[in-house]
Order: sequence, then C-alpha cells, then structure tokens
Amino acid sequence: MKIIKAIFSRTTFMIIMVLLQVALMVSVFRWFSETAAWIDTVLQILSVIIVLMIIRRSRHLSSDLMWLILIILFPLPGTAVYLILGANLIISKTFRNLYRSTLDAKKYYVQDPEVLNEVIEKDPPISGQFRYISESSGFPFYRNSDFDYYGWGEKGFPVMLEEMRKAEKFIFLEYFIIEEGNMWDQMLIVLREKAKQGVDVRVMYDDMGSFMTLTFNYAKKLEEAGVKCVPFNRINPIIGTIMNHRDHRKIMVIDGKTAFSGGVNLADEYINEKSKFGKWKDNVIRIKGEAVWSFTVMFLTHWNALRKTDEDFTVFKAECDTQGTDGYIAPFGETPLDNEITAQSVYINILNQAKDYCYIYTPYLIIDTEMMNALILAAKRGVDVRLMTPGVPDKKIVFHITQSFYENLIEGGVKIYEYTPGFLHAKVFVCDDKAAVVGTVNLDYRSLYLHFENATYLYGSEKILDIRKDFEETLAESHLVTQHEADKGPIQEFILSVIRIFAPMM
Repeated sequence: MKIIKAIFSRTTFMIIMVLLQVALMVSVFRWFSETAAWIDTVLQILSVIIVLMIIRRSRHLSSDLMWLILIILFPLPGTAVYLILGANLIISKTFRNLYRSTLDAKKYYVQDPEVLNEVIEKDPPISGQFRYISESSGFPFYRNSDFDYYGWGEKGFPVMLEEMRKAEKFIFLEYFIIEEGNMWDQMLIVLREKAKQGVDVRVMYDDMGSFMTLTFNYAKKLEEAGVKCVPFNRINPIIGTIMNHRDHRKIMVIDGKTAFSGGVNLADEYINEKSKFGKWKDNVIRIKGEAVWSFTVMFLTHWNALRKTDEDFTVFKAECDTQGTDGYIAPFGETPLDNEITAQSVYINILNQAKDYCYIYTPYLIIDTEMMNALILAAKRGVDVRLMTPGVPDKKIVFHITQSFYENLIEGGVKIYEYTPGFLHAKVFVCDDKAAVVGTVNLDYRSLYLHFENATYLYGSEKILDIRKDFEETLAESHLVTQHEADKGPIQEFILSVIRIFAPMM
C-alpha cells in the first residue's frame, strides 16, 4: 500500500515532470546543434554578451559564478536555459504580484525623524548603519518597543501559545515549514477557537518548505475550519526561476501589538519534541509595541500579493502603550525583488563597526568573498569574531561545503565552533553588547540573495546581554575547530571547490 501511495504521490509527479522537461530540453538542444548550425552560432555570440552583462551588472559575483561557468563551458544549452528561466521570471503572475505588492507596501513604512535623529546622536560612529536600514532599505527604527529573547524553541513556544490565546482582533502566521505534530496541533486548537470567536485568523506557509510535511489540499482543510490559508508560491511542475525564490520568513503577529520571529518553524523538532539531528538549538524573539507594525506590513504584503483582500493596511495598526524602553528596534525584510542586499549589508556593517566582539550563529556557511573578507578583517582588527555552526548536519553536502570555508577563516583569525549535541538552526549576530540581529537569515546564498527573509535589528537595550549570554552558554557545548581539522586535503578540497560553484542552488 505504501509503495502504491508513493508512486502516485505529489513528489513522484513533480520528479517525473521535471525529468521529462530536462529530457525535452536536451533533445531540442541536440536537434539544434545538428540541424540548425546558425542557431548554435547565434547562441555562442549571445553567450559572450550575457557573460559580459552579468560581470558588469552583478553585485554579488560569487553567486553568479555558476551561470558564468555553465554558459562559458556549454554556450548553447547554458545560454538557452538562462534565457528560458529569465523569461519565466518575467511572465510569472506570482512574481508580478509580489513585485507590485512590495512596491505598494513601501508607503506604510514611515520613519519618525525624531526617533532616527535620536538614535544617530546616541552613537555617531555607527550612524551609517541606522541610516542604511531606515533610508536605503526603507525599514523604520522604533523607540516605544520592547523585546524578549528565548534561546530555545521550547522556551519560546509556551509564550507564543499564551499570546495567541489573548488575541481579540487578528492572528497572522507566515512560516516556511508547518508540520502536523504536538506543536502545530496545540496552535491549531487555539487558531480554530479564535476563528469561531470572530478573530481574523490567517496562515501562510511556503509550499516547497512544507512540501513533505503537508498534503496538497491542506490549505482547503484549514479554510473549512474557519482559518484563512494561502500556500506561498505553489510548486509548479514546469521548471521556472520563480520556484527558486521561497518564503523563508517566520512571522506571527497578534492584534498588531505583539509579534514573534526567530529561527523556529512550526514543527516538533524545533522545540525538541522530536529528535532528527540530535538536540535542536534554535530561538524565538517576542516584540511588543510600535515595531510590530513593520511585521504586520511584511505579512500583509505577501498575503495580498497572493490573495488580494486588504485595500488599506492601516486598519490593522494598533495603538501601543509601550513606554520607557531602553533601546531601539528595526524589523526588516529581505527580498529578491530589488537590488538591495539588505541582510548581508546589515551583517557587514556590524562587522565593520565592531570594536570588541561579534558572535554569530548560522546553520549554514556558504558565503561570498565580500562576507569572508569582512569576517577576516574584523578579526585582524582585534575583534573577537566567533562563528558557531552545527555539529550534527541536516544536509551532509551543505555541511561539507560549510566546513570548506573554515580553513581560510581560521587562518584569518576567526574562531569557529561546532555545536556538538546536534543541529544549530538559530541565525544571530550580537556585537559589543549594544547591537544584535535575530531572524531567519542564514549566511548562505539562498538566504542572502534568493529567499524572502526577515530579521530584527536591535540596538541599545540591556536585553542584548541575554543574547550574548545564550551564545556563551552554548559555547560550553561546542567544539573549537582547529586549523588542522579544517584542512581537508587536496582531493577533498578540489571536489568541494567544484561543488561550491553550484552552492546557490543548494
């Protein structure tokens, strides 16, 4: 019975469709090369033009290296695939709707100039970071806001449930992965109950992220239970670039007054109810006050791109009474729809401005030369740069690629630790006891360049010490990687160097 179910599953159908398309493309290329030589010549000339165009326009050449090599080595198929995928991105209805919705939403991010001037005056040496986030990236800083950091998913989860039960107007959820189990079942009980009470309950999950955890018609089941639901960017069996851009965000907004984010998805391994890769290290951050508005706008931007229901977002804006907070908060989003590399720029600014230390959690380490140089330069300036990765991998190939970056970093003075009890999924920067970023953005190509992400920049709060303390406590369960351990030998280094070319697709 299981074999029959597997044969007729959605996964099998998708694999067959992709293989058929690849076979068709190979056949077409072969036919062109044999019967239409002039097309081959045109594509070879076009390949040179495309390569030069990519080099001239690329802001992250390391991630475009894959296309450069494919087009140079295989001019006809490489150029054809590049053009086909590019055309697919342009004609995609999902892409166009997301693009328009993102542009429309910019009017809702309004910076209070008094707050920006105040935070700049507090720390002039790093005022460039504040101006970049607020003015260039377009995400405001807020003063009347507060946050609480939970260094483990199982510590944050009860708080999430408690806040959900208090909801009176709306609950918005946007997550990469949802999986039926203890965590989601408890949340779903609350969501259904609140929906019956008239609370506006909306759930959005990434179709690829939840591909193996939810059935194809799961959204319909939630709708029947009174919970509005939209799968983000439905997987299409037709190969296309837009399928490569996933919604990796983790956002929960309650009544416009409370928001949750961090690394935790809505599945049992994230709260250690289920062990797949040892002890799972993750985090949750709760935000209260005016800064919640940016999370509300981020959610509504995606929701209305996929299901247009709201003409005016301000009806969801709440009056917040958080007063006397000791810091500033700037939630921000990352999107592949513009030319602004927000998350990487925020990270690099932190490294460039660090004086004493910079501690980093990241599950994956697949970085370009710009990020690598920023990490090494900070260490060479005398900053204590410590980078923590998993000790137990969830994806072995990606883990080996992560380790392939160790040698250069350690040689440059960066200390690298592996969390030995299991998988580390948190994504955190904390620096000099005064600045931190907690969110969904990994140090890899997918998060930095391809996915829709979100994070929260924190500045000036005493609670940033909670994040530093969490990192230092985790160090006690981690192994410091030595230079000798990082040396993989010439053969393995060569293999990993080849694989790293295709890292943007992993």
